[in-house]
Amino acid sequence: MTRFLQTDRSWILLLQRIALGGVVLPHGLQKAFGWFGGGGIDGTLAFFDTLGVPGPLGALVILAESAGALALIAGLFTRLAAAGVLATMLGAILLVHLPHGFFMNWFGAKAGEGYELHLLAIALAIPLVLRGGGLGSADGWLARTIHRIP
Repeated sequence: MTRFLQTDRSWILLLQRIALGGVVLPHGLQKAFGWFGGGGIDGTLAFFDTLGVPGPLGALVILAESAGALALIAGLFTRLAAAGVLATMLGAILLVHLPHGFFMNWFGAKAGEGYELHLLAIALAIPLVLRGGGLGSADGWLARTIHRIP
């Protein structure tokens, strides 16, 4: 448990987890609650079903992008939350975005969105999985509290 929570007091990791959580959270809110024009849980799971994604896996995606994004912002169970987002982004690339190329669909000229945003999210998630939540994270506080580290 110590290794899972342990982190240093890096302000860079703090910025990475807030940036990643802040970008992913609105997508999670779309999927979980239908906010910002999203489909909510039922609509999202129905869409995932058209992609061949099983319901339990779709539920994990919704959880990773909503509760996981909130956990990232707080720095709570950062490694798990970042791994969930990383897996979600990798799955999104492979199942949906790869055929549409690298670039996002800024002008509506393509049939779908590219995967450039997903690669950025993966790049932000990897250091969080490896090093933890950094400065101000709940993980760091828990690790110090459990082991009475100053």
